[in-house]
Parts: sequence; C-alpha cells; structure tokens
Amino acid sequence: MSNQFREDLEEEDEELQEPVIRIKKPKKEKEPEAAGVFFKKLFLDGVVTKESATALLPFLIFLSLLTMLYIANSHMAVKNIRDIDKLNKEVKELSWEYKSLKADLMFKSKLTEVAKKVDTLGIKELVEPPKKIIISSNEH
Repeated sequence: MSNQFREDLEEEDEELQEPVIRIKKPKKEKEPEAAGVFFKKLFLDGVVTKESATALLPFLIFLSLLTMLYIANSHMAVKNIRDIDKLNKEVKELSWEYKSLKADLMFKSKLTEVAKKVDTLGIKELVEPPKKIIISSNEH
C-alpha cells in the first residue's frame, strides 16, 4: 500500500513550479577618472559656493578647537603618566635608602660597636651590674 497523500502533494508541487527566466543586464564600465570628475563638479561647477563655505566656517572652527583640545588632553595625560613613573622610582629609591640607613643604625647601636666608639673617649664598659639605690621614707 502506497501513500496516496504523499503522491498528491508531489503532483501539486510539480504543477506549481514554473520556469524562471532571468535576463542578465550588461555591466557598465566604470570611468577611470570618477574621482576626478567628482572633484571637478564639486569645486569648479559651483557646488561649494562662497556662501556655503562661510556658513560652515563656525562649525569648522568648532571642530578645529575640539581637535586642539583632544591633542592637548593627550599630551597632558602622557605628561602625568611620566610624572607618576618618576615619582614611583623616587619612592622606591627613598625606601631602599631608608632600609639601608635603618640597618646601619641597628648595627651601630649594638653594644660592641658602641663600646668601640666610646673606648677612644676613655669610657669603659661596666664589668659588674649596676647597683640600685634605695631611699627609705624615714630619712627625709
């Protein structure tokens, strides 16, 4: 048993399809001087007149001002970045100097180093521990 419904659909599809005729249009050759013709028409034939140029003058001045501000802003940003880098280097150098000075101070404040420095003045290191002086309240 075959599928009659399927056969009916296929027959209808064949009846609906009609051949499509396409006509190819001949390609136009491009003019080699298209840009030159455009600029000739634009400037020589009077498309841009004195009146339209003067009417656009405030807008052109505004655009040039914005361009100058943009350039100045980028120069200022680059200068700030350079200053920040220079300050970071300076902070690192000062940090290294602080650490080295702190290490020198710790070394020079050792008991043996202090004893060597004071020995030239004639002061000697104590051999016995210091004595505690006790004052009773009745003596005064």
